Amino acid sequence: MIFNWFKIFIYHLRQSKLFSFLNVLGLSIGIASVIFAILYWNNEHSYDQWNPNKESAYMVLNRISSGDTWGSNSIPFGETCKASIPEIEKICFFNTWYDEDIVKYQAQKIMAKKITVSDGSFFDFFPFEIIKGSKTNILQEKNSVAISEEQAKLIFKDEDPIGKAIIYNTITYTVKSVYRIIKPSSMEPNYVFSGVKRDGDENSWGNFNYGLLVKLKKGADPAAVLKKMQNVNFVNRTLKDAKESGQTVEQYVKENGEIKVILDQLQMSRLHGTKSSAGQNFPEGVGNLKLLYIMGGLSVLILVLSLVNYINLATASAIKRAKEVGVRKIVGASKNQIISQFIFETAIIVTMAILFALAIVELSLPYYNTFLKKNLTMNGSEFYLQLIFIFGLVIVLAGIFPAIYISNFETLKVLKGNFSRSKSGIWIRNSMLIFQFGIAAFFIIGALIVNSQVDYMMNKELGFSGDQVISIPYNKPDRFKRTEQYLVDKQEIAKIPGVVDVSTFAGSFGGSTNSSSGFTHNGIFVQPRNVEMDFGFLDMMKIKIVQGRDLSPKFASDTISSMLMNETLVKTLNLKDPINTVVTSGWGNEKGNLKFKIVGVVKDFNITGLQNKVPPMVFINLKTLKWNNFNNVLVKVSPNNLTETLEKLKLYWDKNVNPDYPFDYEFVNKGFAKTYQEQIKQKNLFFILNLVVIIIAVFGLFALASFSMERRLKEIAIRKTLGAETDILLKELSKQYIVFCFMGFAIGILPAYILLQKWLEDFAFRINISVFPFTVALISLVILTLIIVLTKAYQVTKIDVLKYLKYE
Repeated sequence: MIFNWFKIFIYHLRQSKLFSFLNVLGLSIGIASVIFAILYWNNEHSYDQWNPNKESAYMVLNRISSGDTWGSNSIPFGETCKASIPEIEKICFFNTWYDEDIVKYQAQKIMAKKITVSDGSFFDFFPFEIIKGSKTNILQEKNSVAISEEQAKLIFKDEDPIGKAIIYNTITYTVKSVYRIIKPSSMEPNYVFSGVKRDGDENSWGNFNYGLLVKLKKGADPAAVLKKMQNVNFVNRTLKDAKESGQTVEQYVKENGEIKVILDQLQMSRLHGTKSSAGQNFPEGVGNLKLLYIMGGLSVLILVLSLVNYINLATASAIKRAKEVGVRKIVGASKNQIISQFIFETAIIVTMAILFALAIVELSLPYYNTFLKKNLTMNGSEFYLQLIFIFGLVIVLAGIFPAIYISNFETLKVLKGNFSRSKSGIWIRNSMLIFQFGIAAFFIIGALIVNSQVDYMMNKELGFSGDQVISIPYNKPDRFKRTEQYLVDKQEIAKIPGVVDVSTFAGSFGGSTNSSSGFTHNGIFVQPRNVEMDFGFLDMMKIKIVQGRDLSPKFASDTISSMLMNETLVKTLNLKDPINTVVTSGWGNEKGNLKFKIVGVVKDFNITGLQNKVPPMVFINLKTLKWNNFNNVLVKVSPNNLTETLEKLKLYWDKNVNPDYPFDYEFVNKGFAKTYQEQIKQKNLFFILNLVVIIIAVFGLFALASFSMERRLKEIAIRKTLGAETDILLKELSKQYIVFCFMGFAIGILPAYILLQKWLEDFAFRINISVFPFTVALISLVILTLIIVLTKAYQVTKIDVLKYLKYE
């Protein structure tokens, strides 16, 4: 019986090659889209699942009042929590970012990536497999380091790395262990150096310089621990500072804000944790939950569209097999046997579709990995189980309805030969076609709105101009003398032909500034970003002063007690006449907090991405404080002979800045453009999916129009005999599809508007949704429908009349 079913399937496959191909291709595209989403979903949800501490380990974050959230802590806070809260088993201080620096071994110099610094508890929280060296107390000794297996092979080749000395940051470290990284993990460092704690920070509650992990004892209540940690902050920070300032706790909190502690469980941190203002909590970053849902939702929509397309084609083509079903019923076939036969045929088609889908995924995976910055592969027992589930689900969804529909054909009606004129199932096929139009409308509208937002971000006036300005890393070995060294180098760099101007500031365009300090003025607490900058920085970047003046070397006070504020900070502090206003800053020395006079107001400009509002900012000169945070030198270059200018800059950097580091640079505008790379990806994603959806919709519309018009061939022949003109016939044949198009568009409008409005809420600077994308989507759908339907209708009107009327 199965063999006979297979022969019948092959026969009909040959009879309808085009529609069979469209069936398989449509389903394979839908299945491939779901496979892509599953691979991404599995990867994001597998972070830290290998880690036995995933449920007991928590990252500690802090939120200052209702403002920014920080993934950094102070040493005394962590130590006090460990000493006073019995539920805490271990703590770990570590860098929440990766460093990239030169590592030296004998004569070798290696530009090492993914460097982190931690205390001795790191491997208690991330127990990577130790393959050589000490397995416990790895980083307890001063100047010790653990290296990943891959880096150990790169540096030491066939030598035993244990006990060898390497140099990092001018300090010599001894290799204690070699470990194998288990992926994916929130931390995948190539090097873990000891010595994270800096001198002077042991008793400083205000220095939030360290990532902090806590491991809770078995059975401990995280909510109770969080409450106790909050109390540690209250007793040692809020209450103590309020008493010293002679204020009540309520007054102090109102003026200075209060720090709220947040605990993020390790296994949840990647996707569901509280994001810090820096955009990442662990060095491997946070997952994009919204993109994950977008890709999952859109892939399911495409699969649904493919299934609808298949069901439409299957039920429409069933008319051609009506007599076969009638004969089978006459010779004794039961309804269940007929259903089983057609589900068997669906299973074969789905198997072919899955094989095509796997081929599509395999060929496209390198581009998909580039898009997501991942290294996804099609393997793992979980993936194969999911693939089997998709196989079964698609067979059920795609096969049951057409099989039942076909098995219900009335034997006498189909054998009399008049079943082709039956309207059975037409309303279902038409409803599905309308649904397809709705999905297509949703995708077209979505693509247009995403495209408009990205274009807006790319063309928005940012408040600064980075034209011909390059940013060059300034890697001086002695960080404590960096300002003095920079000022000397600046004079020499300015003499290089092609260099127009030289400046710097402590931050990066598209990132943020490198520090923030809170202060209170007129009872209002603010936490502005600090911009320690060189004279001429604002002028070079074409950032405007709207009130007062810029900082200038002409005024001696501008390196001691002068500051600028941006418009946002002035508004936040309710300063009506800010010029010459004196504020007590968040910076201090042994004599207390420093006082600054406002000499100018800077026009707001976008230093971070357009997803964020312009933050409050203060501007001071590099020489004002004993410390600074600048890491790059900004050089404005002439567009003429740019290659020659860059070569001379490279020669100067190699000779005078740090010969150990390769010369590197990036145009400031290009660096800022990275802030909307994610949105450009989403724009490209919508464009690709839009093409896929339209192709599938075209398949369905073409096939359904073909079957529908073939059913009306005799009617068309009679109309032509009675003198109907071709244009009248075309209008008659196509008008119902235009109606379906309008109905589908009406269905797609509301979900498109709601979901895209939700998507736009992530941007502080965004477009307003207008009628334009909806109008374009409707016109596009109508034109597409007319092209397909009229093309087929025109072929039908050219039929040979005698062929269809000679037996009447």
